[in-house]
Amino acid sequence: MKAFSEEQILDNLRQQDDTSAQYYAAWWLGKMRSQHPEAIPLLIHTLSALNKQPIDPDRRGVALNSIRALGLLRDASASGDLLQLLQSDDYSVREEAARSLGSMKDPGAIKPICQLLSGGIDKAGREQKGTALLREPCEALIEALGEIGDDSAMIRDTILPFCQHPRPLVRAAACRSLLQLTGCYQWAEELETLLEHPEPLVRRGALLDLGATGWTAALPAIKTAAVEASLKLVALRRLAECSDDTAVLDAMDDLL
Repeated sequence: MKAFSEEQILDNLRQQDDTSAQYYAAWWLGKMRSQHPEAIPLLIHTLSALNKQPIDPDRRGVALNSIRALGLLRDASASGDLLQLLQSDDYSVREEAARSLGSMKDPGAIKPICQLLSGGIDKAGREQKGTALLREPCEALIEALGEIGDDSAMIRDTILPFCQHPRPLVRAAACRSLLQLTGCYQWAEELETLLEHPEPLVRRGALLDLGATGWTAALPAIKTAAVEASLKLVALRRLAECSDDTAVLDAMDDLL
């Protein structure tokens, strides 16, 4: 595949005829952490497709990629548009908007996220009829609160009920956020326990959650977890970003 220049990527996002080119362009701008002054306005412009009825599925895909890209670029000028998307009827839109607002550490997202999570397991965490989805994208919403990092009683009270959720990945998200907010070992202990879960998907999720917290005391558990080395390396890289512990770098060298 030939390499595209940033100008070509921006032109691809600007045009309206080829949604596959737009889809790739939105991904590219986020992946490459573009600082071009047109990047944010063009990404935000693609979100207007979510207001059309019916929504074109291809343009919805472009918009979802744009939401992810905005989270990676972490530009505060996108905050208002992402906050509006938390009220979308589209589950995936709410999910990706929450993740991006968490990446941006936007304190303005705290109140609407807590409102979406209100009612705990019996409301937000309840399964939708006829689908495996919960009523709200609880994992993304909870993780966003941990990323934003405001350790208030209201936020802890919002997250705590989800530590008892029947789904282990929701419990992992709650423990991850509470560990980030409080630094209390009990939440790391639960994540380490989930590293021994019989389901590979749960083990992988717990591993990445531990990496995101910067909790270096979990290094021995991460090293011995029954998870493929490539994912361990991802978790250790995330751990290294949050810590200056040389033991993490040594563990990474062992995997390389």
